Amino acid sequence: MHDPSQVPLSLYVHIPWCVRKCPYCDFNSHELTSAALPETAYVDALLADLDYDLATRERRPAASVFIGGGTPSLLSGASLARLLEGIDERLALSADVEITIEANPGTAEQGRFCDYRAAGVNRISIGVQSFDDRALAALGRIHDGRESRAAVTAARRAGFESVNIDLMYGLPGQTSQEAVRDVRVACGLDVTHLSHYQLTLEPNTLFHRYPPSLPDEDDCWEMLRASQSVLHDSGYTQYEVSAYAQAGFRCRHNLNYWVFGDYLGIGAGAHGKWTGKTVNRLWKQRQPRRYLSTAGTDSGTAGSRSLAREELVFEFMLNALRLSDGFEEGLLTERTSVPLSQVEPVLREAETRGLLWRGGGRLGPTALGQRFLNDLVTLFCSDADSND
Repeated sequence: MHDPSQVPLSLYVHIPWCVRKCPYCDFNSHELTSAALPETAYVDALLADLDYDLATRERRPAASVFIGGGTPSLLSGASLARLLEGIDERLALSADVEITIEANPGTAEQGRFCDYRAAGVNRISIGVQSFDDRALAALGRIHDGRESRAAVTAARRAGFESVNIDLMYGLPGQTSQEAVRDVRVACGLDVTHLSHYQLTLEPNTLFHRYPPSLPDEDDCWEMLRASQSVLHDSGYTQYEVSAYAQAGFRCRHNLNYWVFGDYLGIGAGAHGKWTGKTVNRLWKQRQPRRYLSTAGTDSGTAGSRSLAREELVFEFMLNALRLSDGFEEGLLTERTSVPLSQVEPVLREAETRGLLWRGGGRLGPTALGQRFLNDLVTLFCSDADSND
């Protein structure tokens, strides 16, 4: 493994509260049980959490900060400013650091966009999911299509040049024409980045317990194919399995995940990855009340483990093979210490199946490999099993 201090670093900040839990959501989010968000106490806990993580680690410049949730746009501008000031005091943020906040399209959240921009946030990610009122109601969202469009306009007026929206397809009762219409609306709003992904029924969600009627796989494939065509014609490049960007607006924070970079995770249920003598994963207390009482102490970390050598290949490929442009062959060894020769038989099998391309010192998924990414990645899981 190359010098661990050269592994790129990002910071993830988790805000766990929502006004209402969506029936498809499997993230660590919790409905507010009181009218007031414990903002002051939670920001204090986040900064104590960061202090704890940094106490035993060398300082590296952080290239990105991502504030996710939950619904981070429930935070006031003043609390966010105090949080970012505290982070800046503790981390060597790069001069061109990318700072993203997730936001819901609701009118109340839109009123905070100017404050967020003034606090130093330079990228906003709006959870639109659809512009269709019927689809939004089926998803249990509390905003409508008008608010979705207004949120993008409000972000622009607040000074955000970099604007992402999340869109889902394969929604209950959705047709291919409706799915493509959502994409056309997004392109018409000239957002700089689009996260476009299929609704899946995740365990421990209301939709998993009470499944709605969803389009079949053939219909979903047609939705994706037609949407990709519209995005391509509108000037968006697909650089990752579910991400499309205008030139110069790829999400640096997510790219760091895909190239197996390191990240600190602070907040209730946040996960982190750190490269030292080994590659380590750790995660924080999930329940907000428990997190608030333990952040910054040994008890604030709910668990940690070092990845075994055989796990590293699978986890690396699980991330890096999401990239449409692939990755340099030397990156596997650089990030895991595992030589590429160890997985050569699997690479050849993936090439034979038409799932993987290699050339010019790089490798990556073919179009078929992107469509059947799980099948491609599973090949490396089998390789890990064979090395146990």
